[in-house]
Amino acid sequence: MHRLLTALGRGFKEKIGWKRLGIAASLLIIALAITHLLRTLKGVDTGVILTALTEIAPHRIALAALCVVGAFCTLTFYDFFALRTIGKNHVPYRIAAMSSFTSYTIGHNIGATVFTGGAIRFRIYSDYGLTAIDVAKICFLSGLTFWLGNLFVLGMGMAWHPEAASAMDLLPPAMNRLIAIGCLAGIVAYFVWLLMGKGRRELGQNGWKVVLPSARLTLLQVLIGVVDLGFCALAMYLLMPMTPYIDFVSLAVVFILATLLGFASHAPGSIGVFDAAMLVALPQFGREELLATLVVFRILYFLIPFGISIWIMGTRELWLSVLQPWLERRRLGEACTAKARVRPPINGRQS
Repeated sequence: MHRLLTALGRGFKEKIGWKRLGIAASLLIIALAITHLLRTLKGVDTGVILTALTEIAPHRIALAALCVVGAFCTLTFYDFFALRTIGKNHVPYRIAAMSSFTSYTIGHNIGATVFTGGAIRFRIYSDYGLTAIDVAKICFLSGLTFWLGNLFVLGMGMAWHPEAASAMDLLPPAMNRLIAIGCLAGIVAYFVWLLMGKGRRELGQNGWKVVLPSARLTLLQVLIGVVDLGFCALAMYLLMPMTPYIDFVSLAVVFILATLLGFASHAPGSIGVFDAAMLVALPQFGREELLATLVVFRILYFLIPFGISIWIMGTRELWLSVLQPWLERRRLGEACTAKARVRPPINGRQS
C-alpha cells in the first residue's frame, strides 16, 4: 500500500503537479461562476439597476467609502508587520504602506496576485536593499495575516450563524458549525504550537528561512486581519438594500466566503466569481438591487484604489527613471560648465 501511494504521488508530481492542478481549479471556479452569473443576469432590467443605484442614500455611500479607507489603512500594516518580523527595521512605514497598498490593489485587479504583487514589492523594496528572498518572506507573512484574520472571522461568524453559509456551500447548518469550530480549533492549535518554543517557529531550509511571530505578536497579526475584514464587510453592509433585513454577522460570513472564492479563482478583481457568489448566497434580495450594491462596492473598493495605485506607481517610476536622472545630468553639466569658466592664475616671471 505504501509503495502504491508513493508511486501515485510521484506520478502526480511528474505528470500533473500542484501548479497545473491550481490553474485547473482556478479556471473551473471562473467557468462555474461566469456560467451561473450569466444565467442569473438573464431577464435583469438595467433600468431597475439604475433606479436602485439612485436609491442608495448618499450618506451611506460616504460611510462605506470611509470604511474602505479604514480597510486600506489597516492593510498598510500587513507589510509593516512583516518587515518588523524579519528584522528589516530600516524600512519606514510610508514605504511599507505604499508597497502594501499598491501591490494589493494592482495585483488583485490584474490577477495572479502572487506574481504581480511580488513584483511590485520587489521594485519598491529593492531600493532599500531587500532581496528577492526578503520579499518572498514579506509575501508569506502578509498572506498569513490575511488567512489568520479570515479563518478567525469566518469561524466566529459560522459558529454564530451557520445557516448564512448554507446557501453558498449547500451544507446543513450543523456541518457548517462543525467547520467553524474546526477553523477556530486550528487557530488555537497554531497558538499552542507557537508557545512550544522559538525553534518550532522557524520554517524553511537552506537559504530560505523565516521565523514566525511569537504567540503574543500573532495576536496582533490576527487583529490586523480582523480589523481589515471588518471594515470591508461593514462597507458592503452599509450599501445593502434596507429590505429585507440581514444582520451584519450573516452578511460578513457571505462576504468572506465570496472573497475567498474570488482569491482562489485568481480572476482579475475577482470579477464574476465574487459577484456570482454574493448573488447565490443572498437570494432573498432582488437581483437588480443587489447588483447595484455590487457596482457601488466595486467602484469604491476596486476601481478608485486601482486608479490611485496606478498614479502612485506611475509618478514614482517617472521620478526615479526620468526626472531624477535628468536632474542629475543637468547638475553635473552645470558643475562642469562652472569649472570650465574658472581660469587658473598665470604665474609671471620675477625680474
